[in-house]
Amino acid sequence: MHSEVPVALLSPLADRTSQALRDRPVPDLVTEIPGPRAKAHVAFDQEWTSPSLPRAYPLVPVRGHGMAIEDMDGNVFLDFAAGIAVNSTGHGHPQVIAAIKEQAAEILHYSASDFYLPIYAETAKAIAEIAPMRGKLRTYLGNSGTEMVETAMKLARHATGRPYLVGFLGGFHGRTYGSVSLTASKAKYHARFDPLLPGIYHAPFGHVEDLKWFDDVLFDRLVPANEVAAVIIEPIQGEGGYIVPEDGFLEGLRELCDRHGILFVADEIQSGTGRTGKMWAVEHWGVEPDMLLTAKGIASGMPLGALVAKAEIMESWHIGAHGSTYGGNPVACAAALATIDLLKGGLVDNAGTRGDQALDGLREIARAHPRLVTEVRGKGLMLGVEFDSPEHAEAVQFAAFERGLLVLECGKQTVRLCPPLIVSAEEMATGLRLFGEAVADVAARPGAVVREAAEAGALNPGGEVEA
Repeated sequence: MHSEVPVALLSPLADRTSQALRDRPVPDLVTEIPGPRAKAHVAFDQEWTSPSLPRAYPLVPVRGHGMAIEDMDGNVFLDFAAGIAVNSTGHGHPQVIAAIKEQAAEILHYSASDFYLPIYAETAKAIAEIAPMRGKLRTYLGNSGTEMVETAMKLARHATGRPYLVGFLGGFHGRTYGSVSLTASKAKYHARFDPLLPGIYHAPFGHVEDLKWFDDVLFDRLVPANEVAAVIIEPIQGEGGYIVPEDGFLEGLRELCDRHGILFVADEIQSGTGRTGKMWAVEHWGVEPDMLLTAKGIASGMPLGALVAKAEIMESWHIGAHGSTYGGNPVACAAALATIDLLKGGLVDNAGTRGDQALDGLREIARAHPRLVTEVRGKGLMLGVEFDSPEHAEAVQFAAFERGLLVLECGKQTVRLCPPLIVSAEEMATGLRLFGEAVADVAARPGAVVREAAEAGALNPGGEVEA
């Protein structure tokens, strides 16, 4: 059983300047949802921003504190989405804010790609020290998850001299050309963007039996094993539906990679930094990758990504082979160092404890609505609830929003719950109650809730899109 997280780590509001916000209950809705100012802003936004942005529902956030998000109308929501699993230490954690302020007062930017920025190396070391690999490691820092995937693709080909890469059906790795070519969670991410990056194949995901595809299909009929540079895999699929693999699948994939000299790249951009109740999801299966990718929660909302690799792999490429003007920005690095301290100080354990509580509550909701809820799955605070249709998943997401609970759908017909790792037992109980009410509402009047969601511009079957 996981130990309770220290109270200090669960109380990020202690240094907030607004006592009024600290004293408000969460959630606390003071207007209709969405409110009038939110509706007006949505109309303004639609005049000026790219229509490629999918927007899950009309939330207009202006302030965050702890587990709470306040919108433009003054409504306070309980955040079980965490900015797509990014705000790992909650909103406005005083240790993270203090680190950001201190660093911002010293230096905002100086490119670590060209000069020896001290905090860059310190952050590289800190991330390597929590990586799930043994031996000498080296770290590259960038700005985002998709950049880390692009970096891994380049490094794998450079280090091995091999041309081919393997992703997995259901996997999501980003939106830039290389990473979207590797992505296979939804066909719409590829629509009208061909030709995509060549030399990429997609394997079935999740079952030990699926591993036969490599020998029976890929190596036998398509490309020889000694020309495959790497497999790049989410240990638990994120945007593709919060899919947890069968025990033995990742272990078998590791053995296959060892047998053929193929690099094993763990994309832990969403599943890492404590979200599953361990620092990294691969640790649930005792698998050691050759490269590890992280972003999202590593800096509590500041833009930072990292690739950690075994030293012999990282040292294979030459000076100038890769770099980034902004990667490893000193302010983002400061946030990451504070975040890592908090993760090691109890938040990873808390994710496991609260995840056990959440699974019990979600399974009870599923038993009460067996026709609507088809599966509950996940580890720690990476939890997916699958519904009988995409429309019903979207409707539950919207019904939760109307009640002051922020959740986010994924996959074809799944709603994910990925709250900040600071969530307390009481906050989890509140979230489960509100989610249960949302599911019951959709079960009782499915057509009406679907219509309400559509009228609010919140019905987009097929899924929210990752950054």
